[in-house]
Amino acid sequence: MCNAIRWLGLAALVVALGAGCAGPEKKLGRGMNNVTEIVRMGELRRTVEQTALFDSPESAYTTGFIRGMNRTLARTGIGLYEVLTFPFPSYEPVLTHKFSPRPVYPDTYRPNLIEDQTFAPDTSLGFAGGDVIPFIPGSRFRVFDN
Repeated sequence: MCNAIRWLGLAALVVALGAGCAGPEKKLGRGMNNVTEIVRMGELRRTVEQTALFDSPESAYTTGFIRGMNRTLARTGIGLYEVLTFPFPSYEPVLTHKFSPRPVYPDTYRPNLIEDQTFAPDTSLGFAGGDVIPFIPGSRFRVFDN
């Protein structure tokens, strides 16, 4: 009888910990995405572009760069906070009035799948479409852009 109670308690613990993991999963994924913002530089590129369009082209590489670095570091800090606190509620994005919960890109760039055999629709012919080197800032080259 004591052994059955232990197994029942263990099963209840597993169910309690495994149920409702969508919140922590989303928070951890969002946090990891934001932590890698400093490498991806989406905020920096977008802010430089937006500064050139809305303020002036002359201030894009100075004011836009500094503003973009501030936003990049803030987004990285938010990501670090979300990674460290992902097991604990609340699972909603923080600072959504200033930052989008999803990653941002410049308006002149639309992300696509990476050119890889994993996503290739026709591997027997040896070619498919996708980004070739999207992790290098300023790279807009695509093999087959429809």
